[in-house]
Amino acid sequence: MNVSRTILHVDMDAFYAAIEVRENPDLAGRPVVVGSDPKGGRGRGVVAAAGYEARQYGIRSAMPISEAYRRCPHAAFVRPRGILYAEVSGRILEILHRYTDVVEPLSIDEAFLDVTASAALFGDGRAIARSIKSEIRREESLSASVGVAPVKFLAKIASDLEKPDGLVVVDPGSEVEFLAPLAIGRLWGAGPKTLERLYAVGIRTFGDMQARDREQLVRLFGEAAGARFHRLCRGEDERAVRSERARKSLGKEITFDADVMDRRAVERTLFRLCEQVAAALRRRDLAGMTVMVKLRWEGFETVTRQVTLPRPVNTFEGIWPVAVRLLRDADRKGRRVRLVGVSLSGLVSEGRGQLSLFEAADGGDRQVARAVDALKKRFGRGAVTRAELLDEE
Repeated sequence: MNVSRTILHVDMDAFYAAIEVRENPDLAGRPVVVGSDPKGGRGRGVVAAAGYEARQYGIRSAMPISEAYRRCPHAAFVRPRGILYAEVSGRILEILHRYTDVVEPLSIDEAFLDVTASAALFGDGRAIARSIKSEIRREESLSASVGVAPVKFLAKIASDLEKPDGLVVVDPGSEVEFLAPLAIGRLWGAGPKTLERLYAVGIRTFGDMQARDREQLVRLFGEAAGARFHRLCRGEDERAVRSERARKSLGKEITFDADVMDRRAVERTLFRLCEQVAAALRRRDLAGMTVMVKLRWEGFETVTRQVTLPRPVNTFEGIWPVAVRLLRDADRKGRRVRLVGVSLSGLVSEGRGQLSLFEAADGGDRQVARAVDALKKRFGRGAVTRAELLDEE
């Protein structure tokens, strides 16, 4: 018997336009069109993205910018900022990677995640989806819609049903019922010509297709397409979520509930994050060569500082002194801190022996850290606390 998977499709809401509104709050509530200069309706470019208010005028991506201007001349037309969008996308991907390494980006603003193995740590698919949405909103002031389902096809459909800021869950066993009332235009792989043929034979919903047996669909569309449509209309999709990258870095960050001026509080937070990153590296039998610290000030200005070490590290003692030095170097006195984070990159596998040359240089730190890991695993995370943090207990 196949074990049911839990797959999420995370889709950012009007991504480019939402970032522009975030960067310029005066745009809030206005129709926002990201694209080339319309030049009073004579522009020759196309729409890169449209906010939800602009979509009410029928404006869509890839529409000629002149047509968008004709439909809504009072819209705010904003030039695309590709570097900014890519930076935000990268940070959102890092949020997704907190929950699983099995992340398949589809574009700059959407990705699949397989969180089947993450339930023990983070809860079921609905709980993980809620956490992801919350973290994206808290850290980036953006909204995402998430679909949760046993297969990719259904997760992608689900994420689109209640936009913006939606969360739709398709429980195992409810696939056929979920699909039945939906328009057949959502069928994966069905282009305009295929849809014309479906409409011509009276198939307008998934329920209509479910009423046809496999042989009928094969006669209409051929063996390959007919068999595939027969499976998809019943929610059957064997495609796996395929991560396009090996993990290149591992980090943790915290967005404060309120912007923080107290540098001691910021450093204590970084202290805890260094402990957590070190433990996470050891759990994966990894160590990193490059330490990076990230600071985000009040508003959304973000700075980073990094340094590459002469040897890979995965202990608190190896990470903390470097991280706090980077933090102090990046600091701007008088600015409130919104976010602080630390990450390790240039990862190498401890299990493959790359660290053997450096073990003597650790002064036993790695062995002590492993012993502490074992105590925490057996007796709970509070079993061992560093003296520096005792006044917080």
